[in-house]
Amino acid sequence: MPDLQPILGLFTKAGWDAPAIPEAAHLVAYGHTLASVKSLPGVSVEADATDRGIEARIVIGAGVVVEQPIHLCLGLYQDFGVQDVRLDLTLEPRAQATLWAHCLFATPLSARHAMQGEIRLMEGAVLRHQEAHYHGTTGDIEVTPHARVRLDKGARYVADFSLIQGRVGRLDIDYTVDVGEAALAELTSRIYGFGSDAIRLRERLCLNGVGARGLLKSRVAVRDRARAEVIGVVEGNAAGARGHMDCMEIVRDHAEVSAVPEVRVRHPQAKVTHEAAIGSVDSRQLETLMARGLAPDEAVDLIVRGMLA
Repeated sequence: MPDLQPILGLFTKAGWDAPAIPEAAHLVAYGHTLASVKSLPGVSVEADATDRGIEARIVIGAGVVVEQPIHLCLGLYQDFGVQDVRLDLTLEPRAQATLWAHCLFATPLSARHAMQGEIRLMEGAVLRHQEAHYHGTTGDIEVTPHARVRLDKGARYVADFSLIQGRVGRLDIDYTVDVGEAALAELTSRIYGFGSDAIRLRERLCLNGVGARGLLKSRVAVRDRARAEVIGVVEGNAAGARGHMDCMEIVRDHAEVSAVPEVRVRHPQAKVTHEAAIGSVDSRQLETLMARGLAPDEAVDLIVRGMLA
């Protein structure tokens, strides 16, 4: 089986801290080839690889608290390639874990990566889900992370998606989260597109249980000729459900952004709010940085990256 050095080297190139993959529960795959799979007591990690893709199953046992993050490291290293991944992730009652998904596509000239996820958090389970992408500079990459997430009573799901290094290429995110009684879901997305990048971000929170809570937060910046479509949907479907949507987008040059916040309330005791802002960088911040010697483009880029940090 291939070793872990190629993917660990890309962590250094991206400026990320190299994860403790050998010691932690993990799955590492290059294209449709499994490089390493490891389970730990209470954490079952299984995977099958074929020419059609990778089927992965992760189960965290009832009451298990996983101290180290579980690592899902995916990448492509040939000039042209495809990676299709199906992930089935289950946290049994009262389980707690952090999943770090690292998607590294810095070297391909042209590539496609597709992720189809089914995630279930049973009663009282807690999951922090962090997904970070590092792409190359060609822009000829297509990435489609799609997932359905189900939260049972009292579960907590906190997700963070970031793609702020390298060209985005063509990105299509589609997440739906069903939030049960007294459960909480928070989704944050941070994306920086330029050149001819095309971004579609669709996230939907269905607050179906009594006392369910949810937050959608997006930070998207585009420049040059990049385009972004941001669609956020929050539904209040039960008594005491509380939801909020917070969208902020920055546009430069000839780029274009559309933001479509959808708020749906189907119970008189539910409440959903939203705020959205699209525009350029703050002129006062820009003037301050330029007064300190930064060129206009450098100052704008610093402001944008500060928003996405």
